[in-house]
Amino acid sequence: MTPAAPPRLAGQPATLVIDDRVETGRAVLLPRGELVHGCADILAEALATLPADIERVEVDMAGVVFMDTAGLEFLDILGGHGRRQAVPVTTANWRGQPLRILELAGLDPADPLRSDRPRTAGHPSEPTAGQPGPEPHPAPSAVAAERSERLRVLQEEVAQLRRAIASRPVIDQARGVLMALHACTSDEAWHILREASQLSNTKLRTVAAAVTASAESDGPPPPAEVRSALRTALGRLGR
Repeated sequence: MTPAAPPRLAGQPATLVIDDRVETGRAVLLPRGELVHGCADILAEALATLPADIERVEVDMAGVVFMDTAGLEFLDILGGHGRRQAVPVTTANWRGQPLRILELAGLDPADPLRSDRPRTAGHPSEPTAGQPGPEPHPAPSAVAAERSERLRVLQEEVAQLRRAIASRPVIDQARGVLMALHACTSDEAWHILREASQLSNTKLRTVAAAVTASAESDGPPPPAEVRSALRTALGRLGR
């Protein structure tokens, strides 16, 4: 099962929206949002509405801001459409985190729909006269193991990013508290939190949550080790 989507990034659509621009024999799809659970169904619906005389499909990925492993299913749907309709399908303008996911999955961002499967036994490629034969491909088990490892790394990367997104609001709140209490800049507040985290051997998000909670009415003070680390960090900035 694909995990739930991360919190919405400010100014970006919460779900996937696919606009299209159809010209003579050519369709340009413009997805906006996140390639997460359900994105393949949205894509399939968009492809089903294209005119029958389309000779080429181009997908501009510039509006996609987040992608997890469901994005690989999105690519499978695109590739399958091209094969069924016998039309070229291309993607372009991968950037940011989705680009990183493609790289982790071992896909070429310039052509992620290309399928480089090992040749099956009994169907070797004939070398050109005078040219050396092709290098042997890894055994299917080795290929499967490599893909499994890439998927594991990809899933870890997505999980780390989601944790970072989830923790960002409380860190921003803590920076605001420090800026208000100690007349420091946003960058100085960030360095205070980071140094306090290191000095107290406490996760940054936990330090930020403690600072934010202590600013509330009747809020509990930070733990002793965090208070001590905050005092040290503030002292180094002369606060």
